[in-house]
Amino acid sequence: MNFLYPGFLFALLAIAIPIVIHLFNFRRFKKVYFSNVQFLKEAKEQNSSREKLKNLLVLLSRILAIVFLVLAFARPFLPSDSSDSPALRNAVSIYIDNSYSMETVNKEGSLLDEAKRKAKEIAAAYSLNDQFQLITNDFEGRHQRLVSKEEFVQLLDEIKISGTSRNLQQVINRMQSDANAGRNQICYLLSDFQKSFAGLSKIEGGKAIRYNFVKLNANSLPNISVDSVWSLSPVHKPGQTERMVVQLKNYGEEDAKGIPLKLTVNLQQKAISNVAVGAGKTVADTLSFSGLKPGWQKASISIKDFPLTFDDELNFSFNVSNELRVLNISGNPSDKFIAALFGADSYFKLTEMPESNIKYSTFPDYGLIVLSGLREPSSGLAQELKSYVQNGGSVVIFPDLDVSAAVYNPFLTGLSLPAIQQLQTGVPIATTIDLKSEIFKDVFDQIPKNMDLPVVSRYFSYADGSRTSRESILQLPLNRSLFAKYTVGAGKIYLSASSLSLKDGNLPRHPVFVPLMYKVAFSGARERPLFHTIGQDNLIGMEKISLLANQSLKLVSADFEVIPEIRQTPGRTLLYVADQVKKSGFYELKKADSTLAVVAFNDNRTESDMHYATERELEGLFGKQKISVFNSRKDAMSLNIAAKNNSTELWKLCIILSVVFLAMEILLIRFFNKNIQTT
Repeated sequence: MNFLYPGFLFALLAIAIPIVIHLFNFRRFKKVYFSNVQFLKEAKEQNSSREKLKNLLVLLSRILAIVFLVLAFARPFLPSDSSDSPALRNAVSIYIDNSYSMETVNKEGSLLDEAKRKAKEIAAAYSLNDQFQLITNDFEGRHQRLVSKEEFVQLLDEIKISGTSRNLQQVINRMQSDANAGRNQICYLLSDFQKSFAGLSKIEGGKAIRYNFVKLNANSLPNISVDSVWSLSPVHKPGQTERMVVQLKNYGEEDAKGIPLKLTVNLQQKAISNVAVGAGKTVADTLSFSGLKPGWQKASISIKDFPLTFDDELNFSFNVSNELRVLNISGNPSDKFIAALFGADSYFKLTEMPESNIKYSTFPDYGLIVLSGLREPSSGLAQELKSYVQNGGSVVIFPDLDVSAAVYNPFLTGLSLPAIQQLQTGVPIATTIDLKSEIFKDVFDQIPKNMDLPVVSRYFSYADGSRTSRESILQLPLNRSLFAKYTVGAGKIYLSASSLSLKDGNLPRHPVFVPLMYKVAFSGARERPLFHTIGQDNLIGMEKISLLANQSLKLVSADFEVIPEIRQTPGRTLLYVADQVKKSGFYELKKADSTLAVVAFNDNRTESDMHYATERELEGLFGKQKISVFNSRKDAMSLNIAAKNNSTELWKLCIILSVVFLAMEILLIRFFNKNIQTT
């Protein structure tokens, strides 16, 4: 058994003083007794022996009651069966959760302030020779090294709330990676242990490391979060009506009504709404607005929800473009359907190239490439188109039915498309339309009963062995496709079975041809994500950006600047920001003095769920590995855990024994008095 100093010295003094007092009283009792011994000798000889025994037992009970009461305050404990060596120094790792949820206030103040205080108490219980490591959600490099107790306390005082979120396994991995050989590794984790932080998967911890969880208790608070936003508009054109879908989630246990919702674009209010969100439910609301000018737009969705406000605003950005560039590579200059189609709308900027003079280097400049009636498609063209498609481009192929399958098949195979089986001719055949396809979404207000459908008299049948990747948009009988979509890499290829010649069918002049090609073109526009999440989206994809040898890109906000690592891939430029972005907001991507894009960052919404893991759930995550979980609300004294090193506490047993001996003293006095009087 071990004792905490100076409680042990106090216990010794407290034991000695009552013994001396009781011995003195006992001598006085003996003196009085022997002065009257002659009087009592004959009458009460038997009661005298009982009186002696009673006083001795009462004295012993009283002394033991006082002893165990003093020992309870001295906090005795039994050392655990630990593999720690007393000869080795302790390396104490302390994790402080500094996520947004730690802003929650309880009786002790904010949870973060409480965590700092308890971390100082833990550090104070260790010796001056022990070393400490501080870990926060930021995973800062300066926190990787072991420091003295004084420096550790200084680092504690510098901790602030951070938008970076981690999970329990990541924190455990961080502690294991910094484990020090030749030292006793002891880990403390101070957090509110949200369920989103703890997770549900089993935790893999170091078996040689002792983990102590100090659970800081906060009241469960209702919270509504702006979770996400996405656009229903395939492209963003100047002056057109934009439709944005906003998703809200109620993490509370009560229904929320009349939540004010506001959309601002470039600091100007564009739309407002009131939303009702049921308890634990997710709802979506559509906001419509117009009047945007060309250029990058900085937009935000905001609500008013108290007391938690860190997730009440969601930033997003998008580009309103003046044009969508389309390239038409034609093998027959007399075909004018593509030129007439895209020339009718000023938003489309059409470029036409003859099959004999193709500029491969310009492919990344176009959102859509149309191949119409090629007579000699080459393997080189197939290779360039495949690279273009794999990087997110869209290609439409209208073959020339007068060219043999032997000419087209190597080209199609190079694009991972099915080969041509044979040319089908005969009576014109009507097609069917897949109205569930994304291409025809929002095209028809209502479906007529007798719809006029495209017909074809000549078409290629394809040996489609990879039907899992095929989506038939226009369908022919016998499970053959007239117009099908194939996904290749990050892009799409649309393959027609018929040509644009009127002798092969009426598709080029059919009313469905215009919305079909427009929606294909819009789907080919490479839309960037509206926003990114801090700590989660570390890689940002951009269109190809050409840089000179000494040039670099940087992300700039009002008071912050980041120089990302640049990775060039075919058709794409990737920006690796790692964990440099720590604050939500808008960041302009600059090349020298020109702004190439605006990137929006938001805090991770995993902190929005204010439900907490229980002690039993935390213990269950570690399986058979023994951990210690301390609840600051239920047992405040158990937070002095550092000096005991996970030992078994005996102070509760001491209090129980003290009460037992006090009860014994009372019983002895009552029953011995009755026995003496009766006698």
